[in-house]
Amino acid sequence: MSILPIVKEGDPVLRRPAGPVDKVTAEVKRLIGDMFQTMYAAPGVGLAAVQIGVPLRVIVLDTGQEDGGPLAIVNPEIVSKAGAATSEEGCLSLPGLYVGVKRAVTVTVTGLNQDGQPVTIRAQGLRARALQHEVDHINGILIIDHLPFWQRMKAHRQIAEWKREGVWGAPRQPANAL
Repeated sequence: MSILPIVKEGDPVLRRPAGPVDKVTAEVKRLIGDMFQTMYAAPGVGLAAVQIGVPLRVIVLDTGQEDGGPLAIVNPEIVSKAGAATSEEGCLSLPGLYVGVKRAVTVTVTGLNQDGQPVTIRAQGLRARALQHEVDHINGILIIDHLPFWQRMKAHRQIAEWKREGVWGAPRQPANAL
């Protein structure tokens, strides 16, 4: 397994919907292992394959043992949502940026596990938020896309400033960030 570079905002792979995985092969299993290694090293609680430049519908997350521990889903689809809450989120592809995002409190996601078997995941709280965040990624959506226009423009200006100053990604993590 390898720790891979994380693609940052501005790379076109983050804006294109990812393609489906036809079959969970040894190569897909290696990808999942690399994704977990990369996510833990970042550190983060979730990662989509597009974030390492692989345009496939594969996500991994680990929001803690109380949520069931590590989870990999191939071809995930959100099939139901309930409730709504706004909470601050960060993103490994937008290092240092944290924004309030309104998401469902409870979700049901279907897909395949890392052995290619069908799974249905029902989640709430942080696990539900992380699932929605990563499914957004494979659909070409970033957290800043959830912001009103003026806040999105402010976020883009902040990113541009950090890039100019060479400090993009410096630690700015609030305690409740995703």
